[in-house]
Amino acid sequence: MSAAKVVIHTDGACDPNPGPGGWAAILRSGQTEKVLTGGERATTNNRMELTAALRALEALREDTPAELYTDSEYLQRGISEWLPGWKAKNWKRKGGKLANLDLWQALDALLERRQVSWHWVKGHAGTPENRRADALARRAIPR
Repeated sequence: MSAAKVVIHTDGACDPNPGPGGWAAILRSGQTEKVLTGGERATTNNRMELTAALRALEALREDTPAELYTDSEYLQRGISEWLPGWKAKNWKRKGGKLANLDLWQALDALLERRQVSWHWVKGHAGTPENRRADALARRAIPR
């Protein structure tokens, strides 16, 4: 997508968790919209949340600023609060191994070259784009 600011709404879903999962990202810049979805047969909801954000950011040019909205506190707090500590501790967390290390490291590498503002929205609270991302993620779950 172009260098104009892109607004992104992401979501991940798993049924059951862990189990088959899907993810979705809606990217919008002005009147242009791009929808990305995918799924995995054996995963977790948290992995799908991270994957949605990762795939959305990979779809942007490096010079494209973005506003990313997620209903995942795990993703939003991970990026905004926990990431510096994990990196300082050589990608470990208090109590042991860091879950989803591959995805966190991939997101970290992308964020070094991108300007992204992260926003948490309450899930299932009526936000239209969050509801839409949730529906797309659920449809992407392999059956």
